[in-house]
Amino acid sequence: MISPLRPPPTSLLAAGDPPPVGLHNEEAFSPFLIICDHAGNAVPAALARLGLPQSELDRHIGIDIGILGVSMDLSHRLRAPLIFQRYSRLVAECNRRLDSPSFMTPISDGTTVPANRDPTADDRQARIREIVEPYHAAISTHIDHKLAAGLPLILVSMHSFTPSLLAAPAPRPWHVGLCFHDNRQFSDLVLAELANQSDLVIGRNEPYGVNMAEDYSVPVHGEERRLPYVEFEIRQDLIADASGQAAWAERLAPVLNAAYARFSLETGR
Repeated sequence: MISPLRPPPTSLLAAGDPPPVGLHNEEAFSPFLIICDHAGNAVPAALARLGLPQSELDRHIGIDIGILGVSMDLSHRLRAPLIFQRYSRLVAECNRRLDSPSFMTPISDGTTVPANRDPTADDRQARIREIVEPYHAAISTHIDHKLAAGLPLILVSMHSFTPSLLAAPAPRPWHVGLCFHDNRQFSDLVLAELANQSDLVIGRNEPYGVNMAEDYSVPVHGEERRLPYVEFEIRQDLIADASGQAAWAERLAPVLNAAYARFSLETGR
């Protein structure tokens, strides 16, 4: 209950702003739950594009380019629910713990983010309350319901990565990377299936790994709950258009199904 001595918290999101959480195939029956932390690059109107031109929000610093299209298509092919975040990672990085320096980063790959240089405590709390918490609550609720019903559940976390960084311009050769920590049984099965595709350069914890101290989604929803998971990073130039997105969904759907069939045989789940 809010104390009558204090005014209620100021709302960040206005009537014209999109809801933070996107749901697709919400009632689909599947062992897979697909999540997409960086699906959109929306910014609340009150934050005035964070002081950035739209071209910066359209870069990889503002959005995981192409990944929502892959995730939507994969959701159809697997008949799996998809939960995704509509707001830019520059507004609030939903895959970071709240004490991470990059949760509301003031600079990203050479770009200064004016609205993040000295945010007020109220601004920070509003972004957490209205953008971050509803997204992770939707994921937790889905997981809770599936586990309470005794149903199998595999977390599929979808990301994309830039072919090169301004700060480190060396090309990144991987077509796809898998990120994992200790709970890697399902990820290993996916890696084994992907290894059968000779045209792929596959990264194992490349270009990123799972940082248990700073990352949020896989550490909290996967590792801490001992939930089997796989986290994909797909190179953005491969999925920049609809045809590339469809091709990668078509590639990954049978890989995930085959990995799950093996996982079920090995674990009885």
